[in-house]
Amino acid sequence: MRKIVMFNRVSADGYFASSGGGLEWVVPEPELDRGAAENLHGTGTILFGRRTYDMFESFWPHAAGDSAATDPHGPGQLSPEVRAMGVWINEATKIVFSRTRKEVTWRNSRLLPELDPREVEALKGQPGGDIMIFGSGTIVSQLTEHGLIDEYRFVVGPILLGSGKQLLSGVPAASKLELVESKAYPEGNVMLRYARGK
Repeated sequence: MRKIVMFNRVSADGYFASSGGGLEWVVPEPELDRGAAENLHGTGTILFGRRTYDMFESFWPHAAGDSAATDPHGPGQLSPEVRAMGVWINEATKIVFSRTRKEVTWRNSRLLPELDPREVEALKGQPGGDIMIFGSGTIVSQLTEHGLIDEYRFVVGPILLGSGKQLLSGVPAASKLELVESKAYPEGNVMLRYARGK
């Protein structure tokens, strides 16, 4: 059975995006990028809500091959590790849940009008590596409500935003999580990995 793994950067005061939906506040962490790039293997699957898909679609198709592309989280050119992530993202199967988009043209993308828990459960039963979800707060909330996320990976940044967008909303009940790993990085970010509680 494949796992669904959520990966999101959050501020120390709990926001995953600024009030305008941006990630300009993210504190870059080269060591974290290196670790992520080293663990990319095989063809992946990524789940998206529309807004996050739109953001990824505007950046990642060009990131791997454009030598002038700049890092969205900070000044400067893209590192080799971020370019490697770009290759993986472009090759991955991308499933976007949206009632407003009429089509998707980014390579290996599929559009579904709504999240059906039974379809997601069937997807987990297919062969392949873990299924990732980035951003996509509405979809993360729906998947959490149905107990479909197996692992939550939060990168807590050393910054207070004061306001912004919360990752989870409308989840009707508390969900117990079990700490799998915690790791501090040189720039002050902390990775927290949690498994869904039993």
